[in-house]
Amino acid sequence: MNRIYESFSKKQLRVLTWWINNPQLDGIICDGAVRSGKTLCMSVSFITWAMVNFDSRSFALCGKTISSVRRNITSPILPLLDELGFICKEKVSRNIITVTAFGHTNSFYLFGGRDESSASLIQGMTLAGVMLDEVALMPRSFVEQALARCSVENSKYWFNCNPGHPMHWFCEEWIKKAKERNCLYIHFVMTDNPSLSPAVIEKYENLYTGVFRDRFILGKWTAACGCVYPGFSAEKHVVTPPRDFSEYYVSCDYGTVNPSSFGLWGLNEGRWYRISEYYYDSKKEGIRRTDGEHYEALVNLIGGRSIRGIVIDPSASSFIEYINRKGAYTVIPANNDVTDGIRKVQEVLREGLILFSPECRDSIREFGLYRWSEKTESDTVIKENDHAMDDIRYFVSTVVCRQKDDGFFAVFPERKKG
Repeated sequence: MNRIYESFSKKQLRVLTWWINNPQLDGIICDGAVRSGKTLCMSVSFITWAMVNFDSRSFALCGKTISSVRRNITSPILPLLDELGFICKEKVSRNIITVTAFGHTNSFYLFGGRDESSASLIQGMTLAGVMLDEVALMPRSFVEQALARCSVENSKYWFNCNPGHPMHWFCEEWIKKAKERNCLYIHFVMTDNPSLSPAVIEKYENLYTGVFRDRFILGKWTAACGCVYPGFSAEKHVVTPPRDFSEYYVSCDYGTVNPSSFGLWGLNEGRWYRISEYYYDSKKEGIRRTDGEHYEALVNLIGGRSIRGIVIDPSASSFIEYINRKGAYTVIPANNDVTDGIRKVQEVLREGLILFSPECRDSIREFGLYRWSEKTESDTVIKENDHAMDDIRYFVSTVVCRQKDDGFFAVFPERKKG
């Protein structure tokens, strides 16, 4: 067997055997740091439990998306199950895996709980058990619908997540009430994963900052507060940009009543420079601008350069339509996941992968003013001084980096024709 799986930590062994040692419990909840080994041992335990105790039954493997289920659960576990003698047949088009072991055959369905509408996907099924990976990222309606499907006698629940806001519904209703819910609760840190070397642990400890370090490295349910980007420094991040760039993009946060913020970006030796920007506040100026006037400003910002695309929030439908009708530029719909996007911006700032010309005064100003709200029960930013922050986040999330596992890699979207 692969040496990575030859030994387990004490906490991992508890996860692997809890249903044997504590059969009276209804479920297990594991939370804590990233890369702490909780998902792998939980996946092995879940499928082994199902195969030992049931035959011809259905189970659900749930994540935020089907892709995340495959990345976090099925891709790592299927080769391992094969080594252990399990026979696994995956039907990708139907999102189902049939497993045969111990003289039993069961079906494992893959589900994504992305938003409130996802609850309808699992509705109507009869399940003998459900594993919810990244449960804190799923809407409550989906989770509760999945649990309601577990009507087979002796069915059990399996929860796994990284921490979020301390007032998050899952923390309030399940982690704090684990005993009341008749569930075993186990908290993981990185040292609970024996496959991680000290050097790898140190790398991850240096990867995150602020609230994300508290959650992903220390495993704490922590509220975001204070400045959103404490790592931004004028001394480090504000520089005179070079003259030559290998490619260009523009990022846009479009507003009519609220300010519009456009940024021109250029790539030079692996770093993205915000060369210049357009920022128009109709409240401050006393005059609203039309789509045509904003487009004219966009053209002036580009200045005849050959750009690969304009990254813009998909909700800016009228301005997107105006750009498309003109036919001069390619529109790229922005990834608008706020919290994940903020995390990505924090990381590229830390790595020095995005830099700013002294001319970008509004961006520099907003970095110092952009703050977390302390009046909500979830991660929310104060909707002030956030327009350049939004267009920068769109650019980072959509062009500079995409999340792969817990690292980042540069991507360059292909330009559309026509």
